[in-house]
Amino acid sequence: MDYFIVASISLAGLYFHWWLYVRIKRWMDRDLALSLAADSPAKRNYAAPQTQFRR
Repeated sequence: MDYFIVASISLAGLYFHWWLYVRIKRWMDRDLALSLAADSPAKRNYAAPQTQFRR
């Protein structure tokens, strides 16, 4: 029973860290794309959906 608890907690921790990594990577990609678009509405309208497409 102890091994099951340790294994399940370890797997939950690994999944959480993977999920957090993916979220932060998506945020960074989106922020980079929008910062490169600067103040141009046309570039922003193009860049925002492109970051959604990469998922």
